[in-house]
Amino acid sequence: MTVLTQPPSLGDILKYELNPNYTRETVTLLVGTAYPVGAVLGRITASGKYKLATSGGTDGAQTAAAMLLYSVDASGADGTGIVIARGPAIVSKAALAFDTTVDDAAKTTTKHGQLAALGIIPRDSA
Repeated sequence: MTVLTQPPSLGDILKYELNPNYTRETVTLLVGTAYPVGAVLGRITASGKYKLATSGGTDGAQTAAAMLLYSVDASGADGTGIVIARGPAIVSKAALAFDTTVDDAAKTTTKHGQLAALGIIPRDSA
């Protein structure tokens, strides 16, 4: 029997959102990668573009600033994405996607705290 797999969807990541007209923004994603649903993004200070939030650096993207709601392939050019930029919102911890530099529990907890400061609350279950 063939096994079918489906990538994560909006329902897998977003568990509660008070008002989409308030919490969501359209942003420009930096060229160079395919961004998955639930990607935790940082904002580059100089350009205003978003990329995966890193655990270090000084370009501004080291601080989580949003979470991507739909996957975007920005491999060849800058992309446009819809993000949760502020809460109140509840998201699934298990469905969040991080940059490869966010590679241990302490760094993940830091990103969760940065999202929580925006009113985007990561939870184990909703």
